[in-house]
Order: sequence, then C-alpha cells, then structure tokens
Amino acid sequence: MMKKFVGLTWLSVVIIFAACRQSGEHTAPDNNLALLPGGPAWGALYQQRAGEYKALCYQAYNIAKLRLEEYARQKSSLPKAIITDIDETVLDNSPYFVDRAKKGETYSDSSWIEWTAQLKCDTVPGAVRFLKHAQELGVTVFYVTNRFAKERQATLENLRKFGLPNTDDAHLFLMGEGGSSKENRRKAIRKTHNVLLLMGDNLGDFSKDFDVADPAMRTAQAGNNINNFGSRFIIFPNTMYGSWEDRLYQKGERSLNDKNNILKALIK
Repeated sequence: MMKKFVGLTWLSVVIIFAACRQSGEHTAPDNNLALLPGGPAWGALYQQRAGEYKALCYQAYNIAKLRLEEYARQKSSLPKAIITDIDETVLDNSPYFVDRAKKGETYSDSSWIEWTAQLKCDTVPGAVRFLKHAQELGVTVFYVTNRFAKERQATLENLRKFGLPNTDDAHLFLMGEGGSSKENRRKAIRKTHNVLLLMGDNLGDFSKDFDVADPAMRTAQAGNNINNFGSRFIIFPNTMYGSWEDRLYQKGERSLNDKNNILKALIK
C-alpha cells in the first residue's frame, strides 16, 4: 500500500525515557515531544540495520512459501495467482524517508514520484526468492499498488532489475479513479484467477473490511480476521508510514503542528 505517512522519532523515545521518574511515571512534557517530521528516519534505520526486521520479513515469506505450496496442490478451475503490494512488501523505500527527514519535511506526492523515477529501491528481504518460487509453481503474480499512474514505467523497470516474474502492464494494477481502496482491483483479478494469497504491509492490502475511517473499528477488524493472518493474509513490518496514521488525523488537510498535537494527545 502506498499511502505515505510518518511514525515515531528516536528523539521522542529518548525524551520519554529521560522524563521518567523513579516513581514509575512515563509521561514526557508535552512541549518537548516532537513526533514529526523526523519519525520516518528512525523507522528507516530499523528497516536498514536491524536483524530483527530482516528476520520478520524472512518469517513472513517462509510462511507464505508453506501456504503457497499447500494451496498450489489443490485443484482449481481458474489459473492460480497471488496478489502482492509493492512498497515495503517487495521494494524497500527507506532511503526516501531518510532524505525527507533530513530536510525537515514529510511525504509529498511530487518528491515521492521523483524518488521512484530514480529506480533506486532495493528489495525487501526474502521477496525475490519467494516470487521466483511462485513462478516455478506456475502461480501468477499480480502487483496491486497505490503508486500513481505516471509511475508505471519506473515501477516496472525497478521490479525488472531483480528479475521478478510478471513485470508487465497486464499484471501491474496502479491507483486509479477508485482511489486508494484496492477492493475493485482485487475483484477484477478474481474474475480470471483463483487468488491463493494476499500480501502487504497495510491492512487495506487484504480486504475492504479495513477500508474504514474509524481507527478503533479498523483495529477491531484485525481481530475479526485473526484466522486469515498467516493463512490467506501475509503481512510485513513497516515502521515508517501507514494508513493507521492517516485514520488518526481524520478528514481534511493538517499542518505539521496539528498532526503533532493530535499524535501527542493519543500517545501513551
């Protein structure tokens, strides 16, 4: 899913712990807590340097491999396929978020498009091996992303750099007139294919159940789908951005200061 937002900063964590008293109080002074715009850099550092991040990705792809081999043996009247998100599921965009944080800025459509045009995305750990294995099993890969239409060629070229399967126009579904929801694109693929697995870093990559505005309801839907995770839904870690944050701001444009105030009011 590629609706881009930001997360927590390393500085905020340091401040929180520095403010703790021996009595066990864990509340930092409001005026010292700044969650934006530096948050993505901390998430990017984790993504780039933490062995734990790589282990989580390997774990997700190992589970996906087991499930895919199981489902691929089952009879089907339709060709078999998987649907995968791209950003933070197949391709790693952490350098983009580091660059924005260094400039004291957050995500913007124009800077994002400039980034993807450079074809500098590396792959998420385990992605190449898994997607090539899907091809070996005769399973078609569809890439369903919320990248923009003007990013089509750059996206295909970046995927092709790693020899990934089905990297053509017919198998790349970008964000269109339907907006950020991926439900209609999933439905279109299901008309011609038996979709075995859905893969992504955002809940919206899996079901329309998660296309709700209320953060509490969105979280509740995760619980309602508990048996799907690790079975039909394979989710990946992303500490840099996500729709969860968008839901916290609700509707309308928000200034950086407004966003910080909202986040400070919500954080425990």
